[in-house]
Parts: sequence; structure tokens; C-alpha cells
Amino acid sequence: MLIEMLLFTGTLIGIKKIKTYGEQQKRMQKPAKSSSPSLYKKTTLQVLKEAVLIPLTGGKVRRQQLKQITTGKEEHKPNVHQKVKEDFRFSIGLVGFSLIGGWWYPPLQLLSAAGVFYFYLPIFQKVFQDLNKRRITTNLLDSFIVTGMIIMGHFVVATLFTLSNLLTLKLQRQTEHHSSQQLINVFGQQPHSIWLMQDGIEVEVLLEAVQKGDIVVVNAGEHIPVDGTITEGLATVDQHSLTGESQPVEKEVGEQVFAATLVLAGRLFIQVESAGQETITAKIGHILQNTQDFKETLRLRGQQVADSFVGPTLVTSGLFIPLLGPNAGLAALFSALGYNMRIFGPVSVLNFLHIMANNGILIKDGRSLEMLQHMDTLVFDKTGTLTLEQPQVCHLYPTPPLNEDTLLIYAAAAEYRQKHPIAKAIIIAAEQRGLTIPAIDDAAYQVGYGIQVKLGETVVRVGSARFMLQENICLPTEVEKRQAQCEADGHSLVYVALDDQLGGVLELQPAIRPEAKEIINYLKEKGISLYIISGDHEQPTRQLAQELGIEHYFAETLPEQKADLIAGLRANGKFVGFVGDGINDAIALKQANVSISLRGASTAATDTAQIILMDGHLTKLKPLFEIAQAFESNMRTNYWLTIAPGVICLGGLFFFHLSIVGGMAMYYTGKVVGLGNTMLPLLEYAENDEAQHSSTQPHFVTSNSNSNSN
Repeated sequence: MLIEMLLFTGTLIGIKKIKTYGEQQKRMQKPAKSSSPSLYKKTTLQVLKEAVLIPLTGGKVRRQQLKQITTGKEEHKPNVHQKVKEDFRFSIGLVGFSLIGGWWYPPLQLLSAAGVFYFYLPIFQKVFQDLNKRRITTNLLDSFIVTGMIIMGHFVVATLFTLSNLLTLKLQRQTEHHSSQQLINVFGQQPHSIWLMQDGIEVEVLLEAVQKGDIVVVNAGEHIPVDGTITEGLATVDQHSLTGESQPVEKEVGEQVFAATLVLAGRLFIQVESAGQETITAKIGHILQNTQDFKETLRLRGQQVADSFVGPTLVTSGLFIPLLGPNAGLAALFSALGYNMRIFGPVSVLNFLHIMANNGILIKDGRSLEMLQHMDTLVFDKTGTLTLEQPQVCHLYPTPPLNEDTLLIYAAAAEYRQKHPIAKAIIIAAEQRGLTIPAIDDAAYQVGYGIQVKLGETVVRVGSARFMLQENICLPTEVEKRQAQCEADGHSLVYVALDDQLGGVLELQPAIRPEAKEIINYLKEKGISLYIISGDHEQPTRQLAQELGIEHYFAETLPEQKADLIAGLRANGKFVGFVGDGINDAIALKQANVSISLRGASTAATDTAQIILMDGHLTKLKPLFEIAQAFESNMRTNYWLTIAPGVICLGGLFFFHLSIVGGMAMYYTGKVVGLGNTMLPLLEYAENDEAQHSSTQPHFVTSNSNSNSN
């Protein structure tokens, strides 16, 4: 009631302004008035607009916004949502004029009709452009609906149609904005200020002031604000937002940490390597922003689907007119088969990109979401993909009187403080046997082609055959034969010498990823043909393929030959995906239909692959395919939600003589249900993710005052 009173008051004010303006024109008696009556009428319409309509609209703003609706292009400006609000207020005003005109002052209905035509003027202009290009688009359908309602005197319905369009546009904008923001902010918010160590004192500074080389202090419960290396401290870090790992990881001195990850427990001193827009998370944010461009491709495809149904819809409407009358013909236009695909597709893309990112899967090319469904062949690079970078000790060959445990103790003691993969493999082997590794003084270390330490009175040397020969250690003939066999098997030998005699040899082999067999079985169940491409020798490649149950493999392949092999598979009609570690696989990654990299978060910005598994594990392949399949299912549902309401509308017209309002209600119900379907996966994931994350995240309490005083 209050709105109606305000509208009525505004109308009276507008009429008064028009009357005053007319009296002024009579007094002035300008030649323009008498010489050109059409010009005077145009000026009067301008006064109508300025006195009554403009306060409810936004003038040119409304015209620009409607142009965006008709063309399907989104204007990337900060005030885009404000424009939608202004247009929405304009449409409310038109509804008010039509209602008051129907109840009390009929000329107001004509004013509301003029407002509707003014609102849809860009659409009429677009229709002429389309017809000149011999194209039939949804613009023609909209123009028929609006013109038909005005000609047939359905002024209230016409203004309600305008209001409904703006309401759904507002809902669409809010949905897309919500999805976009969640996608871009998936890696968390950066703090405004952080704590720096300066001259031994913690000083709070703005994040923008941080420079490379600074030492940042991060306490429990705080997000790490920079990319860097730990110089002091030990902490449990939740990297879920960045890598999708469900379990927190322990971080210690020398290890790398990334911005937007959360310190659950402990305290870290981090030397800054990159901050602000240079961090990994910031670069990933830019990648995600660019990935959203794929939604415009889907919008265009959705527009093409909608346009393809315009002709049949107009023909159906024409058939209903002689059968059931003009009202039924007008209502038939609201069947609008396929019309809403241009909206549902882009919103679904944004939501599923967000779901992927939360699962630690970075989609750098949105087309991959669709192409994954067509993949029938998946090629794995061997080293670093199916196998770990760190090998494992498989055999020990001690020289009497040493036994296996003693040989391993000497080797582990020498390599204990080394960080390279071979050292870690030796130490893990010793720990698995429960051996005690003696400590060695720092001054005893000599590192070159191998490592030399002094354990008690014994000089221990660990390294390659070349290192042994350099140190004048004699290698027995049987050891040289074993070395040749190991090279054929793709294994490596580590030599251990005690004083000036060979103490024994450790044989290391590549370690198969623990998750590899499960993932291979999953892919085989999906009917995907699997291949291995390796630069390694024939025998180790064949053994790996047999152990994992993969039938096809290529061995002794150079990096440039990998791309040729993938091209050959594609030439044979296969839709090929390639999984590699991204280091020497760039050419092969580009050659595949879908490229997947295991390099992880640290190289996401520079990796050439379309899809990055952020935690560097094959386990992400399963959710990758499952989410892609859910996306395809969601898109199919979207399609039918653009078809079913139209079919029901036509059936209702034919059998139950559905009214124009009923046709509108059916159309907009389908649109709202469709938008709900696009949001449903995001809501389901949010519930599942929250339940899973809360079950793995420990509880902690922080006190900034205590932390800062330390």
C-alpha cells in the first residue's frame, strides 16, 4: 500500500511538471514548436521520461544493461550490480503505473506501455540487425512477446514480464558473482598485516611492505602470508586450501611453505621468497580468473541452442492462434525451449571449477571439464608419475665379514644429514629394520662425487663406482657384473667402502607410487585403455607394466618421441589424455587432448598442462573423473530443465487452455529450478567438505598477546 501511495504521488508530481512545462512552452512560443509538431511531441516524451521514469531507472544505464542481456556479454565494471538494481526499480515503477492505470487512471497504462517499449528498444534494434544478417535469434522471440502483450492490452502482464526478467537477471548476477568470488577466494584471504623479525624484535607491518629475504613470524592459528622457506621452528600446517590434502603435514627447517596455508600448531620463522601478487596462490587466482572465460564459450553455445528453437516456437505459436485464439498463441511463446541454456551453462562451469579447486585440482583450461568425458586412452609417463622420485633399497650385498645390517648402518650414518633422494632411501631402509644410526661430527663430512665421513677410527665412503675408483677402491669382478645387470633392470648401485676396502653394495630400484595400483584398477573399470611411455630400458618398463596390469608400453623413448607416439594414438582415432610430471613432458602434454601434471602447487603458474593435481599424487585422478562426470550430468539436467517447462506449457495450452500468466509462471519456474540445479553440486560439496575437514582438523587455541611477547 505504501508503494502504491508513493507511486501515485510521483505520478501527480510528474503530471504537474508536464503541465508546467506546457504552459512555459506556450508563453515562450518558440518557432521550433509551431514549425515542427513532431519535435514538440518528442520533447514532451523526454519530459515524461525525466519527470517520471528517470528517477526509477538510471537512464542510459538501463539501456546499456539491457544490451548486455540481449548480447550475452557481461560488462566487467564495478557498478554492474548497481545497474541491475536501478533497472529493477524501473520495472517496479512500470508495474505500479499499469496497476494504478487499471484501477483509476487509464492513461497511466499507456505510460507503462511506453516504458516497456523504451526498456526493450535495444532488443528491437538487435532484431533488425539479426534479420539483416538473415539470423533468427531469441531477440525476435522477446520482441514478439512484448509487442503481442501490448497490442492485446495486457499492460499489467507486460510490466510483470519486464519485472520478472529483471528479477531473474538479478538472481543470475548474484549467483554468478557468488560462484566467481568463491572460486577466486578458494585459497583464503590474505591478512592485512603480519609480524616481521627486525633486529631480533617482532614488528607488525603491512603485508605490502614485506620484501624478499625478510623473516616472517607465523603463530598457531594464523595463515601463512608468503611463499618461503622455514629458517626456524616446527609446525603442523594445513595445506588443504592449496593442495586439497585432507591431512595436515609437519613442516620443519629447510622446507618450503606457501601463502594461504594455515598453521594449526607450532611457530614458524619463514624467509620470504615471494609475497603479494608473486605468491603461488595469487598466480593461481589469476589462472582461475582466466579459466572463467570458458563460461562465455558455453554461454555462446547455449545461445545457439536457444536460437535453434526460436523458429519452431514461432511456428507453434502461429498454429495455436487459429486453433485456440490469440491468447493461446501468445502464451505458446513462453514455451521458450532451450532458452535458458545460455544462463545455466556458465553458472555450472563456475561452480564445478570451484569444486575442483577445493579438491586440490586446478583446471587451467575449462574445456577440460567436457573433454574428460570423451577420453578413452590415458598415457602415463613412467618416472616421477607411476614411480616416486625417491627410490627404495631392494637388495644388500655385504662383503664378508660384514652382514647386511652392519653395511646398512655404515651407509645410513654417512648419509644421515643429506637431503637427496638416495640418502633418504638408505635412511628409511635402516629405520624399517630398527637399526640405530650413530651420530657423526660435522667436521668429519667431505662431500664430492660421494661422501666421506669418519666413524670412530673407520673412514666410511659412500658413492658411485666412479667415486670408488677415484678413491682407489678396488671393485671385484662380480660387482662389475652385478652393475651391468642392474643397469639393464633400471636399478642403481650405491657402493660403501670402509677404509681402503669395499664393504659392500646397496641396490636401489624405483619405488612404485603406493596409490598407483588402486588408480590403475579404477581407470580400467571405467574402460579406459592405459599406456606407459618411458625413457627407461625395455626390461624395467615391461616389469612395471606387468606389475600394474597395464598392457601397452613404450620404452627407451626420448622426450620429443613421446609427442609423436601420442600423435600416433590420436591419428588412430583415440581421445588421448597424458599424465606426466611436467619436467621433460611439455611437448607430450601439449600434444594430448587432455594433459594432466603431477608437479603440484609450486609450479602451477608455469606448467603447460591443462590440469594440475596440486598435491602431486595420483589419488586426485579419481575425484577428477568423478567431478567431471558430475559436471556432465549437471549439464544434461540443465538442458532438460530448459526443455521440460516448455513442453509442459504447450501441453497445458492444448489440453487445459493455460493462460498467458500460467505460461509465464511455467517459464520462470523452470528458470529458477534450473539455477537451483546449477547451485546444488556446490552446496552438496560444501556440506561434505565441511564434515570431512572438521573431522581431520585439530582444535587449537591461540593467544596473540602471548605469541607476540615471545
